[in-house]
Amino acid sequence: MSNRITRTTTSHWGAFNVTTENDRIVAVSDFEYDPNPSAIPASLPAAVHHRSRVAKPSIRQSWLKHGPQHSASRVLRGDDKFVELPWDEALEIAANEINRVKQEHGNEAIFGGSYGWASAGRFHHALGQVHRFLNVTGGYVSSLASYSTAAAQAIIPHVFGVHFLKLMWGEINSWPLIAEHTETLVMFGGINPKNSQVSMGGVTHHETAGWFELFEKSGMRRINISPQRGDTPEGAEWLPVNPGSDTALMLALAYVLETEGLADQKFLATYCQGYDQFAPYLTGATDGIAKSPDWAAPLCGVSAQVIHDLAISMAKSRTLITVAWSLQRAEHGEQPYWMAATLAAMLGQIGLPGGGIGYGYGAIGGIGVSVKRLSGLTFPQLENPVKHFIPVARIADMLLKPGEPFDFNGQALTYPNIKLVYWCGGNPFHHHQDLKRLNHAWQQPETIIVNEPWWTATAKRADIVFPATTSYERHDIGRAEGDSYLFDMPAMIPPVGEARDDYDIFTGLARHLELEEKFTEGRSSEQWLQHLYAAFRDESLKNDVAVPEYDELIRKNWVDLPLRGAQHSQTPFAEFRADPTAAPLQTPSGKIEIYSDTIASFNYSDCPGHPTWLPPGEWLGATSASEFPLHMVTPQPGDKLHSQMECAIADVPGERPAPVTLNPIDAAQRQIKAGDIVRVFNQRGACLARAQLSDDIMPKVVSLSTGAWYDPDANGTDQQGNPNALTRDVGTSSLGQGSSAHSCLVEVVKVHSNTDM
Repeated sequence: MSNRITRTTTSHWGAFNVTTENDRIVAVSDFEYDPNPSAIPASLPAAVHHRSRVAKPSIRQSWLKHGPQHSASRVLRGDDKFVELPWDEALEIAANEINRVKQEHGNEAIFGGSYGWASAGRFHHALGQVHRFLNVTGGYVSSLASYSTAAAQAIIPHVFGVHFLKLMWGEINSWPLIAEHTETLVMFGGINPKNSQVSMGGVTHHETAGWFELFEKSGMRRINISPQRGDTPEGAEWLPVNPGSDTALMLALAYVLETEGLADQKFLATYCQGYDQFAPYLTGATDGIAKSPDWAAPLCGVSAQVIHDLAISMAKSRTLITVAWSLQRAEHGEQPYWMAATLAAMLGQIGLPGGGIGYGYGAIGGIGVSVKRLSGLTFPQLENPVKHFIPVARIADMLLKPGEPFDFNGQALTYPNIKLVYWCGGNPFHHHQDLKRLNHAWQQPETIIVNEPWWTATAKRADIVFPATTSYERHDIGRAEGDSYLFDMPAMIPPVGEARDDYDIFTGLARHLELEEKFTEGRSSEQWLQHLYAAFRDESLKNDVAVPEYDELIRKNWVDLPLRGAQHSQTPFAEFRADPTAAPLQTPSGKIEIYSDTIASFNYSDCPGHPTWLPPGEWLGATSASEFPLHMVTPQPGDKLHSQMECAIADVPGERPAPVTLNPIDAAQRQIKAGDIVRVFNQRGACLARAQLSDDIMPKVVSLSTGAWYDPDANGTDQQGNPNALTRDVGTSSLGQGSSAHSCLVEVVKVHSNTDM
């Protein structure tokens, strides 16, 4: 008798149907109400049952033999063997080690790492689970912001007086407003449906591409300012620009507005602070350099006439300027975000429907969606008694420089001395920069504990590895703020091997530490789900949204709540524009800060008091471009979320090493043909990749997506095509200290011809 069952679940890349048989996932299919479903789930059956699953609790052999304080054994992380132990024994060893570090060094010596993308489920959220557990034990050193948006999160509150994520999800033109009012859409970094197929908590309606089809039919002018044509749906004008030069281009556009009398001086005087301090820099009065189109053209690779004409067009139409996340993932990444706001202010359209500035469209799904937002369904992390933190992308600095000072957003901080790292729900050896340096830094702590379903590069470099379930082996509830759907996420199959939920792992550790009651509050995971859901349902009813009873949701599998519709679209900054005195911004001046006295007071040479052109250390205009003449950009992959399910993708013949895209001109100069295996390298490292050629990338730029599992050979060359073997591990500036991944020069040489394979 067949036990074949198909049920619906959700994920960060949206809803899909899962078919199981004999305790295995055997097939997936599209969710019928998604207009443009993601293809990412295709790899899921192979990934869930992959040979790289962690089968049992495992402890690194040298660590177990010599103990955590034996420094010579740390260099074996990544090359050592593991010993499998029974759960209770492994939990006791880990609990004793956590307690030892607490007693000898204090909780300030424990770093809690996670990255939030492990599951779309609201309860089994790895970040919340590990942070609650560590808070129960006395706290931990935390990280602030994200690799994706750290520079933006630092600069935007100074400019608009609001947290960047709140601005992006709230004070932003919705797709319906753009469709109705925008005449010119200027996209710095593009708006890519590939990236918007994923979102924190899930996106059920993938609608970005559909809106662009509507924009094209309406006659809206769309300009994609990016090194790659494919960063925007087909039909947009492509304005190729040298990576890292967007601020210079924006300054030149602003120069045209200022010198030709097109800047809205009334708006600048009424709603902005500091334009009179910025304008002399723009015109060259302060430094002798006019930021004209002629000045910007050689920096950007865009002709002066094109820059001039674009500025005129923007001033004579309802224009929305959008900026992708990628621009601030570069050295001085704060500057294009600040300068884009300044350029929009000069046009005077902030607060008008379809005009002004918008950040993050296309970066993830849900941005621009017209939906009523609900809060709740969050596993409480409790209060962290430890106040030490680091900017999230400075983890290698923290491990390598204990006790050393650093600057961050006006604060003089000191790196803590970390003895124990607990990582849950993430793979830093995928997303961190300069992995050779991270690998060296990773040898510094005495102990590294990881909860992980697969033997990733991070798990292989841990000391204690607990096998964790995937989203398909446990029960949860799925809901995202930018989505109208609510999902029951049933356990599709039993746990693979001896895998346990993170909650059960931490409950076991808490039990050995005599903290079980404090961690669980007497609830099982199912009881927590019911408790959180009841509070969410009550809160939703207060907002006039009827949410089904818990048992009804489980029976239905999913519901579409009445949250979508144009009636939820609000013009961003409309109240501020109507009356800036009655509705001031939460900046020191109450206005948009083109010049910030606060930032100026920090005296950062790498982030002055107003938007400024600061050439990156690595870009096509740098002296090092003579040795490494190609600028490498590292976009998100289209076939997965970050590095998830990479194990299954890498098994497909011809998929690894990962593809690197070159312009045919650059390929011909290096005698590279499509399909050739190439070596991408610089002074920091090297990786193999498979060449693909395209006219849709500008010359002197190469594109290598993130996501490959780091796998260096004896010489340190990554075999899979992980670009972070080459990227720079430096902060965006002293203000944001974000990731500078896109400030990276490389060279490419052929290793094997495609005919040799």
